[in-house]
Amino acid sequence: MTSPFIHENWLLTSKSAQILYHDYAKEMPIYDFHSHLNPGEIADNKQFRNISDLALSGDHYKWRALRWLGVEERLITGDASDKDKFMIWARSVPEMLGNPLFHWTHLELVRYFGINELLNAETAESIWERCNEQLQGERLRTNGILKQFNVQVVCTTDDPTDSLEHHSAIAKDGSIQTTVAPTFRPDRLLDIRHGQFNEYVSLLGEVSGTQVTDYIQFINAIAARVDYFHTHGCRLSDHGFGELLFTSTDENEVAGIFNRVLLGEEVSEEEGIKFQSFTLIQLGRLYHGYGWSMQLHIGAIRNNNSRMFAIAGKDSGYDSILDFNMARQLNALLSELDGNGQLPKTIVYTLNPSQYEMITTTIGNFQGVGIKGKVQLGSGWWFHDQKDGMLQQLQALSSIGLISTFVGMLTDSRSFLSFTRHEYFRRILCNLFGTWIEEGDLPRDYAYVGRTIENICYNNADAYFGIK
Repeated sequence: MTSPFIHENWLLTSKSAQILYHDYAKEMPIYDFHSHLNPGEIADNKQFRNISDLALSGDHYKWRALRWLGVEERLITGDASDKDKFMIWARSVPEMLGNPLFHWTHLELVRYFGINELLNAETAESIWERCNEQLQGERLRTNGILKQFNVQVVCTTDDPTDSLEHHSAIAKDGSIQTTVAPTFRPDRLLDIRHGQFNEYVSLLGEVSGTQVTDYIQFINAIAARVDYFHTHGCRLSDHGFGELLFTSTDENEVAGIFNRVLLGEEVSEEEGIKFQSFTLIQLGRLYHGYGWSMQLHIGAIRNNNSRMFAIAGKDSGYDSILDFNMARQLNALLSELDGNGQLPKTIVYTLNPSQYEMITTTIGNFQGVGIKGKVQLGSGWWFHDQKDGMLQQLQALSSIGLISTFVGMLTDSRSFLSFTRHEYFRRILCNLFGTWIEEGDLPRDYAYVGRTIENICYNNADAYFGIK
């Protein structure tokens, strides 16, 4: 009989790796500090109608793979039935050898459904039926999933104008043991050249109870929303940039740019960069004042296929890695905040792994007294939250910085199936440390090394973010 693909020592290639994983990593709680989960689905304790609803809806990783195989869009994001979408996915999985989707798919089947069979055309019907049967119970509703995977904290991604009503409902629901915290995502506040900016400023003023007719009032409205988010448990922000562009300017110049836009005038790209730079500094100082952490996700070029953007919309899998240089800009941004002692705890993620070493040397310039790893190199992100990408990030951090202070993995996902990515990361982490032990780079003292494993898996994040 063929042994199952996913087994207890999967990806653990040495005895040392196995000890580190099973004795130190495996049972640590999950602290998922960056996700795109829908808080309304947690508040409602959503029951998924079938495995397609849980596994394929909103998952642009899987959509990209299906398009690579020439599958028609009707069977991906279109009007085909849920079953037809699952069947085409099942038939496609055998062609994903070497891609992390092959790993993730089978790990998800094992951990969520107890199914340790390879997904393919022959097993699809049986797996469809068995998964759907299990989805009728409480265990695989959203809150059952959070409990099953021992998710202590999960942070959603939320617009500054959001009411946070679902977070309020979750906090009042005594049956939900997981802390579900919002994250302040103000990208639309920084994009002054966007055609809908004035409408968004009006909405910001409305929800903050502040009339916004000049730049000072704009910052006051933002401050009101930061305070509102803080009272609802928020302790971190998140920013998405294609290219990180930063330049020096002053409040008078930025106030003039803002006023011109409110009057309906267009401003140049250079002026847009000045507005973004100065406003980002104001935000960073606000975050510091509240003890928040600031996340910078850098390097995605989005919605590149204009034809498919018109059909499928944003976040549908037509994004890629942007190549650019940012060492001067990143150092300048962090230095500006640090100069007045107002640099918040900061995590810098890059979609381009060639920048790992540069970022690690940069963050070493701005660490702070009393905080281990105040400025962090974020985990392998998006195209790199797979084995090779994780190893690149971990090795850069360990060789140039201090991996012992790393706050660890996150899902960055819209899917409730993605909590297995923490297990995936932990196995890769333990295999790396196990290899170091076997090669004599670390002592064969498992308790000594295991403390660092436990810290990276959970304890560091718990101490860093302070979300309770």
